[in-house]
Amino acid sequence: MIKKTTCAFVAGAVMAMTGQAALADGHGEITVGYFLEWPMPFLAAKASGAYDEALGMKVNWVSFETGTAMSAAMASGDVQISVSQGVPPFVVATSGGQDIQTIDVAVSYSENDNCVVAEALEIDKDSASELAGKKVAVPLGTAAHYGFLRQMDHFGVDVASLQVVDMAPPEGAAALSQGAVDFACGWGGGLARMKEYGNVLLTGAEKQELGILVFDVTSAPASYVAENGDVVAKFAAVTAAANAEWKANQSDDMLAVIAEQSGMDVEAARSSMATFEFPSVEEQLSEAWLGGNAAEFMKGVADVFVEAGSIDSALESYEDAVNTGPLTAAKGM
Repeated sequence: MIKKTTCAFVAGAVMAMTGQAALADGHGEITVGYFLEWPMPFLAAKASGAYDEALGMKVNWVSFETGTAMSAAMASGDVQISVSQGVPPFVVATSGGQDIQTIDVAVSYSENDNCVVAEALEIDKDSASELAGKKVAVPLGTAAHYGFLRQMDHFGVDVASLQVVDMAPPEGAAALSQGAVDFACGWGGGLARMKEYGNVLLTGAEKQELGILVFDVTSAPASYVAENGDVVAKFAAVTAAANAEWKANQSDDMLAVIAEQSGMDVEAARSSMATFEFPSVEEQLSEAWLGGNAAEFMKGVADVFVEAGSIDSALESYEDAVNTGPLTAAKGM
């Protein structure tokens, strides 16, 4: 039933979109930024030409290594849409005055960013108050730093009582393994190595319940969205259909295409995707995400950056940096 519904949605969306797109062939083509070695369902739609078909124009794809490079490419007009830009670089750009907007939640990976306490301490969420006075490795000015502050606040641990050392995740993992720190925070490979020497205090789901989010967004210049809302909505609809297809089936065929498109072997892609969540359009539009919490989260990240000296100032609110219009329109396609 789910598969049928998903396929019908894809077919219906594509048919509706191609019909409309045929009327708007003045655009010609667009350029979209994305990351290699970051396996996501949209890559299957990229490979099949679903975006070109739905938008009625040629979609050029260019890979980037950082979200800050994506911001620069959007500022120069070289890129119209960026898929899976990290919230920290997005916040840095908008805080600095760049007028870009979040169009959707590209991926949530709360299990892939966390704090790990040394195994020997035997401290868990029920005894977290015992962390007071301990030494912790934290990459300052990052989402991991924000998550650390929020977790300490939740557990009632005074950060002033801690000895906080600024370390990138790989360094933090090494320090934890050597007993040089009592706990460490980070993401990706560094976090995976940290977990070999300790345990997390809260799961990804438990952090999300507290409003501690770890996610990437699809972003675009506000001026482009304002002038090409239909194009952006169709792009979001194709992405949503690919996400729904993956969620429903997780087929080996689809995984193979995603792996190939992301420049990874199949098992590495499978392993990465096991820690990823792709919220539905309904979930994204809810209060938990773009309907409210996302803008608050961005403000929290920005305040952390200001405190760390990474940016000069934060915006009063990031509500204008979130545009739910295209996703709402995509929902009806």
